[in-house]
Amino acid sequence: MLSVCAVGRAEKTGAPALELTDVVLLAPIPRPSKFICVGLNYRDHAAEAKMETPQVPTIFSKFTNVVIGPGATIVLPKVSAKPDYEAELAFVIGRGGRYISATRAMEHVFGYTCVNDVSARDFQMATTQWLMGKTFDTFAPMGPWIVTKDEIEDPHALDISLEIGGEVLQQSNTRELIFKIPQLIEYISQVVTLEPGDVVATGTPAGVGFARKPPRWLRSGDETIIRIQGIGELRNTVAAEV
Repeated sequence: MLSVCAVGRAEKTGAPALELTDVVLLAPIPRPSKFICVGLNYRDHAAEAKMETPQVPTIFSKFTNVVIGPGATIVLPKVSAKPDYEAELAFVIGRGGRYISATRAMEHVFGYTCVNDVSARDFQMATTQWLMGKTFDTFAPMGPWIVTKDEIEDPHALDISLEIGGEVLQQSNTRELIFKIPQLIEYISQVVTLEPGDVVATGTPAGVGFARKPPRWLRSGDETIIRIQGIGELRNTVAAEV
């Protein structure tokens, strides 16, 4: 069994074609130089969280060592009682830069992938800073591959969903994003130089566990399935920390 990171198509990269049954896919970028996340970036999610629609992007990050690949296990920390899921479209920076204008921003995008922004809500909501609730080990499934920019005609017109146990818990379309990819690149690059391989997760739609009545937390034995049109499925099992 061979472990590989999948980017684009074999005929484009010159890599030999392999059957998926013969390989284990790793996260396409196992240790991104920066893992940037956007909060409250779908109108319906901001509403269910009972928060005002943001006037500027809400930016936070995850530590990069929490990234896991498709098929890997999300480990529920024993210190959290409120682990949650978040299906997200992420884009990967291909050409770096600072002070990138929105009109030129898409020139800096390499491609797209799926991310599950797993969140321990009790830790996240304990303070105004979200990082600690977002960055437990294994809390950033990514994959199953990167689809290069030329394969996606419009990243702001993609169906996105998350399913657990046959129940679709999130279902939306990226047209509902408040801040689109060019706006995010322009805003973030005012502050920090973006570099090739940086990953930006663009936010999650409504249907997250904490907003449900009753709340639907991740449980040991679950399998999360994120589907994004034109990209594919990101599947991960869930297990309790031993």
